[in-house]
Amino acid sequence: MSSPDSGSERPRRPIPNGYRQGIGNSITIFIGFSLTFLRGWVFDAPGEWTPRSIAAAAVLIIPILIEIFALFRSLRIADDDEIEYAKTVRWFIISVIAMVAAILLAALILSGAFEPGALPPTPHTPRIEK
Repeated sequence: MSSPDSGSERPRRPIPNGYRQGIGNSITIFIGFSLTFLRGWVFDAPGEWTPRSIAAAAVLIIPILIEIFALFRSLRIADDDEIEYAKTVRWFIISVIAMVAAILLAALILSGAFEPGALPPTPHTPRIEK
């Protein structure tokens, strides 16, 4: 007697040669960019840590974690299957979109746009030196 799931199993279709290496390289390059950007914008920036800078750093860390998850998926043996590979590509695209959104959101957070009653600075706003 066969189980009800045995008829729904499809034959495994491997992806073409070079696809796994390509997605692995793409993800690692993007992780390198993201970590360098995080270091330069958050950790090497002058000034003290404030709640705004902590929030901006947290927003930037989330897409990096998604990128690491996509890298993990791309290194699995199961990712040699066409359907699993497509899922990994989707995770990578999600991480890229999330990083772009996080950079924009972090810029808004650091500008003070979300503080009540505060307007973000314009190019014509005078700088106040301490």
